[in-house]
Amino acid sequence: MEIIVCVKHVPETAEVELKIDKTGRDIEKSGLVFDINEWDDYAVEEAIRIKEKLGGNVTVITVGSEDADSTLRKCLAKGADKAIRITDKRINTSDPYIIAKILSKTIKEMPFDLILTGAQSSDDGYAFIGPALAELLDIPHVTLAKKIEFKDRSVIVNRELEGGLEEVVEVELPALITIQTGINEPRYVSIMGIRKAMKKEIKTVSIDDLGLSETEVGIEGSWIHVSEVYIPSIERRAEFIRGTPEEVASKIIEIIKSRGVI
Repeated sequence: MEIIVCVKHVPETAEVELKIDKTGRDIEKSGLVFDINEWDDYAVEEAIRIKEKLGGNVTVITVGSEDADSTLRKCLAKGADKAIRITDKRINTSDPYIIAKILSKTIKEMPFDLILTGAQSSDDGYAFIGPALAELLDIPHVTLAKKIEFKDRSVIVNRELEGGLEEVVEVELPALITIQTGINEPRYVSIMGIRKAMKKEIKTVSIDDLGLSETEVGIEGSWIHVSEVYIPSIERRAEFIRGTPEEVASKIIEIIKSRGVI
């Protein structure tokens, strides 16, 4: 089983106060800690579990700068066999269609049975690249996978729907599946894994290697243009009512009356 996992190197922003950069189209990333995208971490774990069960190889691919090597090495330390980083300053990395196009050009030259991606990324949340990549490669895809099983040359996938429902679908290989969190429990990186990962090569590829021009991967070829990023203003604030039970009740009645409820 030849498995490819597309991963993204993203900033951890859950517990930091974000600031907009000078361009007004992105956040200020200096000083932020970067790591593998949460959904992609589950995708890597699922790929390694499939390899351990069925044999084969796992290749992880990302589009990004040299800083993204730390994410690729984390994947190698967990058990991935190969890593590829597509890197070029001419790439408009803010457009998921451009990223999907670049990934498709890279993967077309590789043998694969299964492609896994995270269901979405924590920084933009588009949930776009997986389905777009499958369309560009002309292969079937399934999104939001919660369970994966194999049957001959097909894969049976339990996918998450709204309202807590699940749908079971079967598609022929090769196929692409986007992974939802909770499908497994990602393993910790071992010291031995880290040592082995440091010795492995990370192959770098440019858009010239892929036969792509700057007009195809830059702003000119983008479908999506970020015009502005801003922090929403706070329009309402919680009001805490203090006092004795009688005083609190009286205040609540006044608020309800002022708003025409009674």
